[in-house]
Amino acid sequence: MGDNTQFIETLSSQGKLYRWYWHPPELEQTVENSDAGSVTIWQTYPGFWFYLPPDQDLKPHWADTVGRERYGLYADVGIAGINQRFRWIQPGSFVMGSPKNEVGWYGDETQHQVNLSQGYWLADTACTQALWQAVLGNNPSGFKGANRPVEQVSWDDVQTFLSRLNAKQPTLALRLPTEAEWEYACRAETTGAFNFDGELTLDKANYRGTWDDYEKWGDGALQQTADVKTYPPNPWGLYEMHGNVGEWCHDWHGKYPVETITITDPQGPEAGDDRVLRGGSWFFNGRDCRSAYRSVFRPDLAYYNYGFRLALGHEPSQDSAGQQPAGTHASAARGAQAGDGLQAGGGRPTSATISGEKSKGLLDNAKDLFKK
Repeated sequence: MGDNTQFIETLSSQGKLYRWYWHPPELEQTVENSDAGSVTIWQTYPGFWFYLPPDQDLKPHWADTVGRERYGLYADVGIAGINQRFRWIQPGSFVMGSPKNEVGWYGDETQHQVNLSQGYWLADTACTQALWQAVLGNNPSGFKGANRPVEQVSWDDVQTFLSRLNAKQPTLALRLPTEAEWEYACRAETTGAFNFDGELTLDKANYRGTWDDYEKWGDGALQQTADVKTYPPNPWGLYEMHGNVGEWCHDWHGKYPVETITITDPQGPEAGDDRVLRGGSWFFNGRDCRSAYRSVFRPDLAYYNYGFRLALGHEPSQDSAGQQPAGTHASAARGAQAGDGLQAGGGRPTSATISGEKSKGLLDNAKDLFKK
């Protein structure tokens, strides 16, 4: 066992050493309000074991601190005096787009397989007005609030912001996520219209409150932006991936490939007229806040419901990976079951997971793993 941090070490049949750590259970309190009053709900998240190579350096050179909880690995960094948390998004494959039978489907959402060969870091919130103000000294937002997402910024404005910020803190090399990176992170291994269970409601996302009607607003709709972290995060710890503000992506807008095509690290066409935005917004119908929904806008134009989210890691169109530690996601996050663990070697789930049977101890599970 380790001295300060509890761990055990096991040796695989190939002679590879693994160090296993225990992440304890967590208890979270939430309060739901209704006409009948307030109800306090306690949610228990079971503990789990995860493993890493014993020499794995978890702290990127640019981070102030790193940590881990049920959503996985995170890194905190001060940017222009504002603290921003980034979530590690591991490499993997997913089906991008939506099936034709998905309620709300549009014809430009053709499903196709995408492989993301390199991991990256993604800010857990949209860029706030406080951060924009700290970097550029102005705040163009229509709905003022330091912790609200900045809006009324064009794609070109965001490039100015990134250029100024990266000049001040060149170790960061911040950028926008590609469209594929954005959807992969939004879905967080979910496959439905949204990254949460159940129907879209106004307590899950800031949107118009209607499904497909721009002539009215739903009862209780804010009709403006909300502070970041107002709504529950997705299974990877990312806030407001649905609604609040649409988020600019790196890509020019282009047609998806046919369903039989698999693409590795897509970045959109080399040129175009419009840039891609994702996530919908406070102004949008629920249909237009789905994980697969694609919005486009001219890069030189700004709007009161468009903002962005910072990404960090490898650069699009470059082969070099960012500072990505391997095997750092909790396997089921908010829906974790007792015994679930993290996967090494890139972290994608395989059949070689730790068993959840209570009758088996950690060492028995490890032995089963190495027999695979």
